[in-house]
Amino acid sequence: MLSLVPIIVLQLFLSPTFAVDFLYNSFNGIVNGTNLTLINDALVDSSVVRLTNDSNQFAVGRAFYPTKLTMIKSTPNNSNSSTISSFSTSFVFSILPEISSSPGFGLAFVLSNTTSPRGALASQYFGLFTNATPSVAPLLAVEFDTGRNPEFNDPNDNHIGIDLNNIISRTTESAGYYNSSGGFVPVQMRNGQNIRAWINFSGTSLEINVTIAPIGVPRPSRPTLSFKDPVIANYVSADMYVGFSASKTDWVEAQRVLAWSFSDTGDAREINTTNFPVFEPESSSNSLSSGEIAGIAIGCVAFVTICVSGFYFFWRKNKLKDEEEDEIEEWELEYWPHRFSYEELSQATDGFSDRNLLGSGGFGRVYKGTLPNNTFVAVKCVSHDSKQGLREFMAEISSMGRLQHKNLVQMRGWCRKGNELMLVYDYMPNGSLNKWIFDKPTKLLDWEQRCKVLVNVAEGLTYLHHGWDQVVVHRDIKSSNILLDSDMRGRLGDFGLAKLYQHGEVPNTTRVVGTLGYLAPELARVAAPTTASDVYSFGVVILEVACGRRPIDMAATEDDVVLMERVRALYAQGKVGEAADPTIRGQYEAEEMEMVLKLGLACCHPEPQRRPTMKEVVALLVGEQVAAAPADLLSDLARGDTSSGGGGGSEEAAMFQPPV
Repeated sequence: MLSLVPIIVLQLFLSPTFAVDFLYNSFNGIVNGTNLTLINDALVDSSVVRLTNDSNQFAVGRAFYPTKLTMIKSTPNNSNSSTISSFSTSFVFSILPEISSSPGFGLAFVLSNTTSPRGALASQYFGLFTNATPSVAPLLAVEFDTGRNPEFNDPNDNHIGIDLNNIISRTTESAGYYNSSGGFVPVQMRNGQNIRAWINFSGTSLEINVTIAPIGVPRPSRPTLSFKDPVIANYVSADMYVGFSASKTDWVEAQRVLAWSFSDTGDAREINTTNFPVFEPESSSNSLSSGEIAGIAIGCVAFVTICVSGFYFFWRKNKLKDEEEDEIEEWELEYWPHRFSYEELSQATDGFSDRNLLGSGGFGRVYKGTLPNNTFVAVKCVSHDSKQGLREFMAEISSMGRLQHKNLVQMRGWCRKGNELMLVYDYMPNGSLNKWIFDKPTKLLDWEQRCKVLVNVAEGLTYLHHGWDQVVVHRDIKSSNILLDSDMRGRLGDFGLAKLYQHGEVPNTTRVVGTLGYLAPELARVAAPTTASDVYSFGVVILEVACGRRPIDMAATEDDVVLMERVRALYAQGKVGEAADPTIRGQYEAEEMEMVLKLGLACCHPEPQRRPTMKEVVALLVGEQVAAAPADLLSDLARGDTSSGGGGGSEEAAMFQPPV
């Protein structure tokens, strides 16, 4: 039957360029490299294209038509003039997560001059982009996004967007369609239903129209999303591939393309939408008769009764056998993310051997582990004095395990044994920031890399303070808690002291926690952590990075022991540039270094209300103009109020006297 096999037409025009016109009503019999170019995890599964692999933790897959489109054509009789081609495409896709509450990923329709964009991350950004910085190659994508990243201005976790060389969309619209009455009908893209998409690209007017609707709904006359802007011309090259891309992390999300029609000579041909496979969550099933339901219910009750009785007798028999046994209590079952068994983590760390020890501190020891799927993790062991305190701590960790940001160390799971809690995080192969700056490291972090790390961490903190449904105050920001991943991107870690508040809520008074040298001076009076106290700690980190010195150096002269006071004194003398790290001299412009040092001092202002917010800090670090903190105000903030203690050094010293 012709409707079930690919129909491909290549027409030769008078010009030396080829037109591309094809129709796949299904992907039966597709040969990689001939009919489609399948990259990484993409494969043909029966009659559909699967873009990611369920078994891979960090999966990425791309499927491209093997023939490049000619996107820029010379105008006949005028070799100095050219036009941008137009095209029309339609396809059917389905997105189905294994767990409906897990983070979503989605897929993207892509126009790119390469099938493998340089630096694209396997686990994020549809497998197309490196991070929020623009891509190098011309790349245009229409994202069908089923996840929400507030830092990228995503409106919700079910939207369509236009991406031009950047994961931050130029425009977005919620997924849905306009019916004949003009009303908007939402379409849920993450429940496995087959969805039809139409995309029309006009090279003449530089306009993109995107329309979606469930299978069975006629094509709506009004597009879901329209984007018209001359800037589109900057993201088109002479020859480009067209196809699809998707990525995911731990959570399984099946991203499927069921059919595809394309033409750059007119409207794409109609897809035969009959006889498509239907994908549903595993928990869904066909309706059962009342008798079948009653039989299943009785059987389940009997089975549960037997299991409960057996468990009860087993528990009674073994209750006193081993006080340290890893028992799961009812209250633990509500917490997220994944719960590891003690045996799994013991095996992963070779019995928590010293050779796998990454570090230790006042709140526990951290071990490197290798899971059975060869994924590297960091396992932090934390002890608590009481089960009640452990339960409260677990509740906080459970909430923070849901944080999703590229510049935070991702929590993968947890395990409890007795009063010891083990937290499992992504392993960061390049260690902590302090090891690349202090103590004569083998390889010194240069100025450009240091600035990038500061921006990374500032963006992560902005998400904690402003981008989540609760305010997260970290309370222990320091260079040793900033970790570097394989791409040397800074990630903020160690949320063991973090506190959660509702937006607008007044923090509760609590005991003073943190690290000497990073504590805000107001904590000596009111031990209630705030976002402003986090800003203070980050200001100290800025000064560490710029000066190449620890916040407190007992080996220094008496006047230079506290780094922040030393920098402020040099600033008062008009010589703040002298505080810069001499090992990176010549790598920066003097004005740039002065701005960073001033920003560090501004963050360390003795009055919390006069410190910049993390949103303002990010804007200043990336060079944007900020109305609330222009350059002259930054200088005023950096000056501080020396009459109140020079930024709080004396008050902090009163709380924590270093050992003699």
